Amino acid sequence: MTRDCVTSFEKFGVVGGGAWGTALAQLLAAEGAPVRLWAREEDVVAAINAEHRNPLFLPGAALSPSLAATSDLGALSGLDALLVVVPVPYLRAVLAALPAGDAPLIFCSKGMEAGSFDFPIDIAREIFPGRGFAVLSGPTFAHEVAAGLPTAITLAAENPALAEALARALARPHFRPYVSTDMIGAEIGGAIKNVLAIACGIVDGAGLGLNARAALISRGFAEMTRFGLARGALAETLAGLAGLGDLVLTCTSSNSRNFALGQGLGRGESAAALMADRRTVAEGAFSAPVIAAAARADAIDMPITDAVARLVAGETRVADAIQALLSRPLRPEGR
Repeated sequence: MTRDCVTSFEKFGVVGGGAWGTALAQLLAAEGAPVRLWAREEDVVAAINAEHRNPLFLPGAALSPSLAATSDLGALSGLDALLVVVPVPYLRAVLAALPAGDAPLIFCSKGMEAGSFDFPIDIAREIFPGRGFAVLSGPTFAHEVAAGLPTAITLAAENPALAEALARALARPHFRPYVSTDMIGAEIGGAIKNVLAIACGIVDGAGLGLNARAALISRGFAEMTRFGLARGALAETLAGLAGLGDLVLTCTSSNSRNFALGQGLGRGESAAALMADRRTVAEGAFSAPVIAAAARADAIDMPITDAVARLVAGETRVADAIQALLSRPLRPEGR
């Protein structure tokens, strides 16, 4: 019997010490509850334990003394649930190294694995068949969650009882999870919105105006919907917090690492230079070529996603990508 039948969760661990992982750990530890956070970087572990801060990934956030960091994945054994916040390109290796157990895994990373076209849940099912899984996704900036600002988010699990139990355990006065059973919809919304945020940043960096950005958000949402429905997502999930809600947030603020990357591309900077800083992980840069390839394999029309993939790879110029999008044949809006 797996832990997805548990009705209450008290002891949490977080796998991943980046900005979002640290913010989630602080959310859970803010009232003094003990939380274990695994980070790969020894300097991050040392700073959290000695100074109660993460200056590399979440500078300015004061962390609770009850939040303990470790670089040993084995220290996460015996917990009630684990929030997994590892970038998708490294996720398979980290999951394979997790200690044995039946604690549900809550996936908070956003992206699609190259080659396999797998989302985090797909990878987890291969490694941990029969284990309980959930997806946490929605419009969130890490620094705002760590600061206790109001946030609403989607918590999806195939087992409704597990979704409701996890939502109750994660909820705080300022952090409100809405439950769903559509894990694939939550994952697709989170992955594609990062790609579209890069596109909106390009529009901003290139000085193309607010009309263009509004049009791109709308047409980008159409791409997200086409891809999601083709893979079995529910339309209401894509139109909710994990889809449209997250899309609006990340496409309208330079606080989004993906939007900021796009701004740099729009100004003519190279993707390689913009992504060289290890403090910033723009997940959309890794997701764009994978999602574009998956869309081509399934004959799903995603011209904005494809343009972002080519720009990130340095295969085209911003002006040429924009011209290619604007010169596409006219068509009904619903297509």
